[in-house]
Amino acid sequence: MHASQENTEFSFDSLPDAPPEGERWSSWDGATHGPKPRPDWVITALRAVEADLGVLKTGKEADVHVVRRWVPDGTSEPALDSHLAAKRYRTGEHRMFHRDAGYQEGRRVRRSREMRAMARRTEFGRELLSGQWAAAEFAALGTLWELGLPVPYPVQLSDREMLMELVGTDGVAAPRLAQARPAPDLLAELFEQLRRAMVLLARQGWTHGDLSPYNVLLDGERLVIIDWPQIVDIIGNPRGFEFLERDVGNMCRWFVTRGLPVDEGELLGDLVAEATSRW
Repeated sequence: MHASQENTEFSFDSLPDAPPEGERWSSWDGATHGPKPRPDWVITALRAVEADLGVLKTGKEADVHVVRRWVPDGTSEPALDSHLAAKRYRTGEHRMFHRDAGYQEGRRVRRSREMRAMARRTEFGRELLSGQWAAAEFAALGTLWELGLPVPYPVQLSDREMLMELVGTDGVAAPRLAQARPAPDLLAELFEQLRRAMVLLARQGWTHGDLSPYNVLLDGERLVIIDWPQIVDIIGNPRGFEFLERDVGNMCRWFVTRGLPVDEGELLGDLVAEATSRW
């Protein structure tokens, strides 16, 4: 069954020159691509096709769909069939960027007309914000991937649609940490994974900005952090330390409620030390 296209600009049904299978030809050509070296599961063949398998997650700013990309009857590609997560930011009349003001502090665009339009939330300004958030998340994922952080690989960006790694197995997405029930003897290792990721991030001067167990996936015994459009410069943003403290608190409370006695203050102190060591 095809996913509903309500509130998006993406509709496969009306495309001309339909492929022999699927709903559209591969959208790889003409898109902005993720960093190299690419994982071997990324299909770049222009004869590949794609199909929307349905909604994975809905949100105020964007919806995430599962997209299958494959090469019909292909034999020469290293990867012939893969599943991707397609994050589609909403159009101007349907978006609800309810939290963007605080996150946008410290970010700038070159033209003052665009800055004024975004500040006033005109229709043109909302369109700019949509594209800016999509581009910001794609760029952040590429940088974080190259740094070795546990994030989905960003495959490509086309307008407001970002295709990225679908974290999970055989096309089934990994659960969010908030919904998972990891074994008690795994909790200490998971917290150490989280600590390492947050330390590496703080060393660059950044924090996630909206980190919670709902933005962390549990892929087997591995944590993967998602949803990065609002990544915050801890020093450059006037509320940077506030966002950092909130990220730490949200995650530490989850581990404490699961029975692992972690020290929220100690983690926060370590991260502040990392972030300020660059100055």
